[in-house]
Amino acid sequence: MAEPARNYQQSASPELNALLGKGSEFDGKLVFEGTVRIDGAFSGEITTSDTLIVGEGAKVTAEISCGTLVVHGEIIGNIRAGDSVELHKPARVKGDITTASLMVERGVLFQGHSKMEEPAPASNVVRFGATASADQ
Repeated sequence: MAEPARNYQQSASPELNALLGKGSEFDGKLVFEGTVRIDGAFSGEITTSDTLIVGEGAKVTAEISCGTLVVHGEIIGNIRAGDSVELHKPARVKGDITTASLMVERGVLFQGHSKMEEPAPASNVVRFGATASADQ
């Protein structure tokens, strides 16, 4: 059975790990795993390897480092996304974007530079836990 496509547009997905709702304001550093949606005001720094959704009406002033970014609101600051950035009408972005995949919908305001980079290859490094042997 095929998995239904994700719809990041305006619905609050049951897959959300956190939500900063309309009327909320936060200033600081946000580090998370999973999917987070911001519909309020955020100022500071955002770091994740997962998904950030900036809802319509949201205002984010931050340096953003993420896996996937979906924007319907306003962002002021530089963006580095390892996987992709989607800018949906009526998004407004002022800052530079570095990503492997960039989608800009008609009606979006983007003021800045974009740099396309190949996605980082999956690591072939296998980590082993160090164990001490009494026989040595």
